[in-house]
Amino acid sequence: MKIDLTETTASKVNKALVQGRRTIGTPAIGMVLTLVIVTDEENAYDALKAANEASREHPSRTLVVIKRVSRSPRDRAKARLDAEVRVGADAGTGETVVLRLYGEAINHAQSVVLPLLLPDAPVVVWWPVNAPVDAARDPLGALAQRRVTDMYTAENPIRELAERADAYSPGDTDLSWTRITPWRSMLAAALDQLPCKVAEVEVEGEEFNPSVELLGMWLADRLGVPVRRLLSAGPGLTAVRMETDCGPVALDRADGSLATLAMQGQPDRNVALKRRETAELLAEELRRLDPDDTYAATLKYGVDRLGEPQRAQTPLAAKAAESSDEPADAADAAEASDTAETKSDSSGSKAKAPAKKSASKKAASKADAKAASE
Repeated sequence: MKIDLTETTASKVNKALVQGRRTIGTPAIGMVLTLVIVTDEENAYDALKAANEASREHPSRTLVVIKRVSRSPRDRAKARLDAEVRVGADAGTGETVVLRLYGEAINHAQSVVLPLLLPDAPVVVWWPVNAPVDAARDPLGALAQRRVTDMYTAENPIRELAERADAYSPGDTDLSWTRITPWRSMLAAALDQLPCKVAEVEVEGEEFNPSVELLGMWLADRLGVPVRRLLSAGPGLTAVRMETDCGPVALDRADGSLATLAMQGQPDRNVALKRRETAELLAEELRRLDPDDTYAATLKYGVDRLGEPQRAQTPLAAKAAESSDEPADAADAAEASDTAETKSDSSGSKAKAPAKKSASKKAASKADAKAASE
């Protein structure tokens, strides 16, 4: 069921929610939290779709805040709120309110959202794109216990990592961190099987992907070893290689779906390590509402300590590099010897040809002398 409200207020939106629940026959509220999505018109559909799928695990009231830019100065000076209320099958397992703010209402979004929050329920704010650097100081972020961002959508993710480390507050998290949860679990389980000491680590992945940097920072912080950042064509994270005193350990995922775990003294194992959708990532973040201390420690480790990313070399490129390192004198000497052999072969063949020619002349003169005597 959908109810459209034009030039409305927060109190009218609340009345529409109650009316919608009564109409579909579910007057009771069975939601566990309020999810506030702050996005633009372009990304609103995808964000709302992910939130509806996540609501199957976490029934919630979803408030989508869309700040519309007014064209004329007169419209920018006038505050206006349009709302779309969805209940029942159109809102997943909870309730959805799409709020479109115009004019002065854009600068006071928290005043519009506050009356619509569920009473005595936690609040989570999610910015799919264009998240503020200091989410805790944002007027909407100040209403929430958890603030979810996504550095993957930033124009410069590496710089964003450094800025978020400086502005971190308990309750902040990022979907780039959530994406590496299966990698962290798999690597921790692999090291538990080998009571060995790790000497160095290589983390390989596509460029401008903050998840690769976060995994490298997590390994460097937890293991206390140097970590090299290598670049690859992706998708996403492609490999983690660790040198230990028991032999190498490698987790390689070239296709973004199936990974291979290779450990010294054990057969290679295939591991399901597919890239997850946004709905799965969001559902994982909604499972915990306490501060993530591990994320905080990783973020504050510092992305600058990983050093500059290096381009990963394939085996063929490595062989080519080794061959190019051959001394120039040896190559010149080999070329000179080949030239000398060629010249000697050609001169030898020319020398043999005149000898054959003189022998044929002698045979011809003998034949003429024999004919004359007869």
